[in-house]
Amino acid sequence: MATKNDIQELSPKALWKNFHKICQTPHPSHHLEAISKMIMDFAQQLNLEAVQDEVGNILIRKPATKGMENRKTTILQAHLDMVPQKDSSVNHNFETDAIQTIIDGDWVKADRTTLGADNGIGVAAAMAVLESKEIQHGTLEVLLTADEETNMVGAFGLKPEFLEGDILLNLDSESEGELYVGCAGGIDANISWKFIGEPSFADDIALKVTLKNLKGGHSGLEIDLGRANANKLLFRFLKEAIISYEARLAQVEGGNMRNAIPREASAIISIPTNERSNIEKLISEYEALFNEEYKAIENTIILTVEEVEMPETIIPEEVQDDLVNAITACPNGVFRFIPEIPEIVETSNNLSIVTSTADTIEVKCLLRSSVDSKKEELASMVESVFTLAGAKVEFSGSYSGWNPNLKSAILKEMSELYLEKFGVAAKVQVIHAGLECGVIGATYPNLDMISFGPTICHPHSPDEKVNIPSVQKFWDFLVATLENIPTK
Repeated sequence: MATKNDIQELSPKALWKNFHKICQTPHPSHHLEAISKMIMDFAQQLNLEAVQDEVGNILIRKPATKGMENRKTTILQAHLDMVPQKDSSVNHNFETDAIQTIIDGDWVKADRTTLGADNGIGVAAAMAVLESKEIQHGTLEVLLTADEETNMVGAFGLKPEFLEGDILLNLDSESEGELYVGCAGGIDANISWKFIGEPSFADDIALKVTLKNLKGGHSGLEIDLGRANANKLLFRFLKEAIISYEARLAQVEGGNMRNAIPREASAIISIPTNERSNIEKLISEYEALFNEEYKAIENTIILTVEEVEMPETIIPEEVQDDLVNAITACPNGVFRFIPEIPEIVETSNNLSIVTSTADTIEVKCLLRSSVDSKKEELASMVESVFTLAGAKVEFSGSYSGWNPNLKSAILKEMSELYLEKFGVAAKVQVIHAGLECGVIGATYPNLDMISFGPTICHPHSPDEKVNIPSVQKFWDFLVATLENIPTK
């Protein structure tokens, strides 16, 4: 049974105490005022130099401990923001409410919301190092970036003269015992239609169709698990309702974060009154179909329908049909695995968000790839699908992947140290997610970089949880690494 015990009593206490403080401070992407103030106040209380740049990145410097002045300057890097996702059954405002943590056996999770262990554990670890008087280390820089979860705003905004370090330890990976030396690049697809709404039919009724209870998850780390995409499933149903029962689409709302696999989607449709029983039957059939298709992967998928007030306007039929066909045809999920490492995704797309207003439809996708040419190929496919459907297609936020350096000095040092400390070899990995190392490395090409962290399951979803024993190992390894940083 889960119990709401105090995470501040967990070990290592210095880390968990700071993670508790982070959970008490709202910090969803684009709402970092409170956590930025908390961090700046924290640095001031420690009498450490701290600056914040124009995009919101915070840099804190700590001098080397006695006898360690000859070590290379090390940057501890994590991001300040968290992905705000919650179950529909909980009333939670990420901009004002604290995260309610729960200890469940060997795991810490939240009460039906994302936990923010991604990347709060990394931030908490850096804070614990800064306030420690026992850890031996060379000169330290702690870089806490802004809005990583939404287009890596902070990493892209870094100025070349901001950092002075030689080695960067990114504390944002999610499998303890793995050292990441490369990651995928990405690009955002922004798709839109403008239209003039048509008057709704006075003799029709309006129904709200809602698809929910999917697992969702991280669109990089969990894109290969075959989980359902709420937008894709909803539009499968809508296409059948339009073709068979004269349904007309009035509104749609699916997904809310570009880097989270959409868990819920809903639409308001207009139908002839005499078709209501047919729509209700279709709802039951598709709910059963979806659950049969995803019975080994998903939670119980819920598809419901309820009568609502008729909107004043509906989407023009031509635009509606173009939208439905384009969403149906849009590539989603894994596009290609790395040929040389077939268990790792090379290229993927997440059909993240579909929303409408009275005169606009917007679709957002996040495309990832560790190969720029394959990213461009997939982007061209997405562009072609939606351009043929009459939409405006724009791409933004493109960044290249982080190319592995298997001759890295810090990789060699940390690999040997892990084996010596834990008796097993750390796995050297490339990740299909957008670590900030790739973006930071473009501005600071001489940095020796590596990424590691504790075990975090299901980030970017309300099922997110962090493994308690792995946090202790991550902390012990971080401390040992700092104490063994190479000399200049």
